[in-house]
Amino acid sequence: MAQQTKIPKNTPGAQVFVKVKEIKNGTVILRDNTLKSICICSSMNFDLLSTIEQEAIINRFQEFLNSLDFSIQIIVTSRHFEIDTYLNQIRDLEKKQTNELLRVQTSEYINFVESFVEFANIMTKSFYVITTFKIAESKEEEFDFLGKLKNLKASKKKAGETFKEENFSQYKAQLEQRTNLVVQGLQGLGIKAVPLNDEQLTQLFYEFYNVGK
Repeated sequence: MAQQTKIPKNTPGAQVFVKVKEIKNGTVILRDNTLKSICICSSMNFDLLSTIEQEAIINRFQEFLNSLDFSIQIIVTSRHFEIDTYLNQIRDLEKKQTNELLRVQTSEYINFVESFVEFANIMTKSFYVITTFKIAESKEEEFDFLGKLKNLKASKKKAGETFKEENFSQYKAQLEQRTNLVVQGLQGLGIKAVPLNDEQLTQLFYEFYNVGK
């Protein structure tokens, strides 16, 4: 009989490891009150471009990165291609099919798709760009060196507290300015970037923390 692993008392729950405190108005608020926006981006088939086109894209992307005075994060996620919903729809059509030949062909098509997806191990990829704004950045623009130290201590002390509505609106506006710069820069590369709303952000983080579900 396998020995069961004993879980120590006072073991922190999964929530402790999730840095997200709140999702509000299309903005992710972390526990340290850092604000983040997440854009989902369209893809580009880089390999099908000519050498000249590839070099042009690389140069424009480099210019785009150099034009930013803040950092961004690029995330690529890969998941197995899910076709269960599609196949269930085909199965429903198969049951309603009155023509025996078409019914057999539909059944063979379902078997083909299932075996092909399983054999080829098809993956779907999603592309995201994350833009960040920290409260300390806003405060550093207004105070001298001593003020910076004071505000950094205050930020640590207030970490986890709720934003006042006027402060949140101010910081969110600055985050939106950065996000718009990113969207416009990617648009120049032929990539469409769309900020996620509250529902989409919630679903995204749920999938991140529940892989395989």
